[in-house]
Amino acid sequence: MYSFYGTWPWYISGLLIGIIMLSLIYFGKTFGMSSNLRTMCSAFGAGKKVEFFRFDWKTQRWNLVVVLGAMLGGYIATTYLSDGSGVQLNPQTITELKQMDIDAPKGKLLPDALVGAEALKSPKILAILLMGGVLVGFGTRYAGGCTSGHAITGLSNLQLPSLIAVIGFFIGGLIMSWLLLPLIF
Repeated sequence: MYSFYGTWPWYISGLLIGIIMLSLIYFGKTFGMSSNLRTMCSAFGAGKKVEFFRFDWKTQRWNLVVVLGAMLGGYIATTYLSDGSGVQLNPQTITELKQMDIDAPKGKLLPDALVGAEALKSPKILAILLMGGVLVGFGTRYAGGCTSGHAITGLSNLQLPSLIAVIGFFIGGLIMSWLLLPLIF
């Protein structure tokens, strides 16, 4: 019998994502998480001061429900559908993290060396997180969307700009993982 605990196989997750994408295409909607930041800023009145946020945010309320669903789904998955073992990292990843003096996360997604209470007291770690946030925010706007928008919606609609963006995301991730992260730590 199949268990809901742990990571779901690709053929179940992929099928569910495909069904959602077909539904969105049918209703003429496009999916992307980063666009919700603009929608939230507009809903909270940022359009009074900045032109970029001046649009009818109410047409995007459905996408805010997607964000709420992602947060609720994450809570349900970790609280009720998890066996408590946490993220299972590849042993090679654990070895490479140890070489940078980073302990593998224990039951979490991120290591304490980056997001733990002690780490957040370090100016170096705070600078890394701030710079990373700025770069991700800038890159999201510059690329016209985030990884989920381009990789899921854009590729399923066979959009060449999304393919280029996804290739760029992978190249950026490889550069960060193999070149910059070892230099930083």
